[in-house]
This record gives sequence, structure tokens and C-alpha cells, in this order.
Amino acid sequence: MTPSLSSVPSDLVFPGVVDVVVIGGGIAGVAAAWQLALRGTKVALIEKGVIAGEQSCRNWGWCRQQNRDERELPLSILSLQMWEDLAHQAGGDVGFRRSGLVYASSRESDLAGWEAWGRMAKGYGVDTRMCSARDLKNLLPGNIGQWIGGVHSPTDGRAEPALATPVLAEAARQAGAVLFQHCAAREIEFSAGRVSAVVTEKGTVQCQCVLVAGGAWSGMFLRHHGVDIFQASIQSTSFATQVAPEIISGGVSMPDLAIRRRTDGRYTVGLSGFAVLHLSPMGLRQWRPFLPTFIERWRKMSYTVGTSFFNGPDAHCTWKADGLSPFEKTRILNPKSDQRSIKRGLQRLAKVYPDLRGVGVDHEWGGMVDYTPDAIPVIGPVASKPGLFISTGYSAHGFGIGPAAGKLAADLITGSPPCVDPTPFRYERMIDGTDLGSVGMI
Repeated sequence: MTPSLSSVPSDLVFPGVVDVVVIGGGIAGVAAAWQLALRGTKVALIEKGVIAGEQSCRNWGWCRQQNRDERELPLSILSLQMWEDLAHQAGGDVGFRRSGLVYASSRESDLAGWEAWGRMAKGYGVDTRMCSARDLKNLLPGNIGQWIGGVHSPTDGRAEPALATPVLAEAARQAGAVLFQHCAAREIEFSAGRVSAVVTEKGTVQCQCVLVAGGAWSGMFLRHHGVDIFQASIQSTSFATQVAPEIISGGVSMPDLAIRRRTDGRYTVGLSGFAVLHLSPMGLRQWRPFLPTFIERWRKMSYTVGTSFFNGPDAHCTWKADGLSPFEKTRILNPKSDQRSIKRGLQRLAKVYPDLRGVGVDHEWGGMVDYTPDAIPVIGPVASKPGLFISTGYSAHGFGIGPAAGKLAADLITGSPPCVDPTPFRYERMIDGTDLGSVGMI
């Protein structure tokens, strides 16, 4: 099922000319549209389904610096600062609370990794604290897991995915952006070698720049325009419990399980690392750059060949600007939740938190996460196609950095000094022979 979302109305009059078209109504695209509109840029946001209908409402809602890849850490730090004031700036409650996050483990290797990460992160001013088993008992009352230690990030927080992106979308409209849902982008037009327009199912809009922020669908859309990008789709399952007593105010990650307190009195529960890889023509074609990650994580993955082989974001599809596109055939990517994962999550939850034993599932959902081989997003221009920009590949941790990612994209599009060093996120690393390696801290 689809998590309940705050609805956002679409604008009525389709524009003929704008400065920038943003393709994709997830948090990356919406945050960029908002930032662009705040600067006086004339921007239209185009979404094939509904605002936040896919992964932006299906994530865990963690807003963290802890355990980020160092390349992504400056973006994470800036995002936390933005989350703090987002409700005031955007004019609506996004559910953000600086309630802290805790990681607990029974594995020495985890502790060693967190300790090494902490030494690096403290150079950036991040408040990260190693915890003993005794510390965890104080931080996690009621948790009876046999943990040997962990790490606490007291300044990290949480927000509500179903609220945040719709609030930002309405803020973008108030700042001057126009929003169109159930409006698939079919084609980017180029004149004299640079972006000149976007053809949509509702008409053509002329523009100087396009930002492709289509989540799992970005790769298909970009490849249609001759822009190759390594991106794989991984299916995850999460669920919300029934209303339950407050045993934690923030979030806690344990081996195989993560939970977050919600503002509605429930908990969002995720199965850490467990996922389903959908085998696809595009996945088979790009197996080499993903091989290191596959070797590292195959034990927690299962595999399937389903309808996505032919119709999903990793399928091999062709279409014409004046015909039906794959994005109109699948308005909202809504994979079924995995019942085995839900059963495992309930069992694990009851085992470590006896006070939650018997708490049932209020609602459940599947999501399709877009991964890059290094689990670092692509945010930036495509040098070979002037006017084309990308913001995609957030690899299951884009919600927390969404506000700053939108700011960075807007900086690059408008030629402003970038809010963080954009080098780690450059598109060209996908095609210039850069060793992408395997995922590190995510």
C-alpha cells in the first residue's frame, strides 16, 4: 500500500516558457524547485504521479550525520541545519525533531568501524559518542538486546516523510514555482547543442535548463537522451506499527532492525540491509560497476524477475515524444511489501523490546530505492549537454540530505557559489573511468 500523504494541488495553467524545468516530485526535485523559486528563477516542476508518491514518502525518516560517507558529510551537516528551521522557512510542520539517534551492535567490527568514523567526523564538528553496553542500557530503556556497545549522535534527528515534501512543494508554489502532477516528461529538446524545451503529456514548455530528479526512473529517462548512468533499483519493505508506548524519542539501529518514533505515536520499522534485487536487462548490462557492492552484501539480498523486467525503471524501453511513455504507464512505483520481512521485523522487535510485544502493523509498504555503485548521489551538470543537470542516485539516504541537496542543485543551475564542494557528486565520475569502488558508510 502507499503511505498516507498530504495532498498537493496542481496548478491549472500550463506555462509556455520558464527558466528551469524540474522533472521529479520527490524531495530532491521539490527542494531544488523551492530553492530556485526563492531566487526569483521561473521554475516548473513536472511529476508523472503525485508529489512524494514514491521513495520520498517510503523512507525511514532519519535525518542524520552519523555514519555518512565522508564525501557526503558536509551536505549532511548543512541539511541538519536546514531541517532545524524548515518548518518556519517553509510554513508548515515537517515533523522534524532533534531527538538523537543510537546505533547498537553485538559485533566488534561494527564498533571498530564507528570509532574510526567518529575520529574522522569530529574533524567536521559532528557530535558522535561511542557507547559502552552500560551506556546503551541508559540510552535504550526497555531494550534487552545483548549489545556490547554502540554509538550515539545526540544532534541527529527525524522528520515525517509524508509531511515534509508536500510542505516544501507548497512553499515552492508560494515562492513562485508552478507544479504539475500526473504530467509525465517525455522528451528533452535541444537547440544548437543545448537544452531548449521539455515535451510533456500536457504540452511543451520552453526552458534554458532541466534538472532530472526522477529517483529510480532517472536512469531510464537519461539513457533515452544518450546520457549513460549507473543506477540500480533495490526493493525494500517497511511498516508502521499501531500506536504504542514511547520507548524511544528518536531512532535506534540494531543488527537487522531499525525503528523510529513517529509524531503520530507509532513506530516506523525497517529491516536493515535486507532487500530484493529485481533482475533486469539494464541491471545485467551494468553488472561490472556494481560487483564490489554485490559481493559485500549478497547474503542479505534476494532476487526476483517480475514485471519490472519489462516495465520497471531498469527495463529497456523506447518511446517517442508524441506517444505514450513508460512514465505514463506506471504513475506511481508501488511494489508489494515482503511479508517475510514484516514477520521477521515483528519478531525481532518483540525480542529486543518486550514492551512492544503484541503491537501489530498499522500499515506496510514497499519501496524502490535507486542506488549508485558508490552509494553517493549524482548532483550536477552534464558537460556534454549544456543546460542539463542531474540530482539522483540517493541510495536509500536521500531524505535526510534532501534540503541541502536541493540547495546545491539550485546553486549549480544558477551559477551561485556552491554551498558545499560539488566534486564528489559530479556526473562525469560515472563515465570517465573513475574507480567507484564499493559502498562505505551509508
